[in-house]
Amino acid sequence: HILRSSQLIAMVGASPNRDRPSYQVMEYLQDKGYRVLPINPLVAVKGGIILGEVTYPSLLMIPEELKTRIDIVDIFRKPEDVDSIVTEAITIGAKTVWMQLGVVNEMAAEKATAAGMNVIMDRCPKIEYERVCQIS
Repeated sequence: HILRSSQLIAMVGASPNRDRPSYQVMEYLQDKGYRVLPINPLVAVKGGIILGEVTYPSLLMIPEELKTRIDIVDIFRKPEDVDSIVTEAITIGAKTVWMQLGVVNEMAAEKATAAGMNVIMDRCPKIEYERVCQIS
């Protein structure tokens, strides 16, 4: 399973608000041992930190030594925003594009697949982790 073989996740749409699902999922994934890089231009412009991690304005602005190691780009954005995020994910060489619950963009998924990426849509890694990785 993708979650078992991954270590570094870039979360596009990460929020510093603990009431937001992206914050809760980021915190959960960190607790499970993943490193999660938050991507949020509004937070990054203020030099923001989310859950101890520097926030970046885009996938392209992640430092090279981290950018080349990203396993999953987890997308907490509206479906119409996904295409440009997938373009960036392809550019940095990410292995998987993961669209959160309620996020479906078939054209972006086809673009990612054509680039050789794994694509997951309308799923939450927290729920999938509990379903797949917690099995003893």
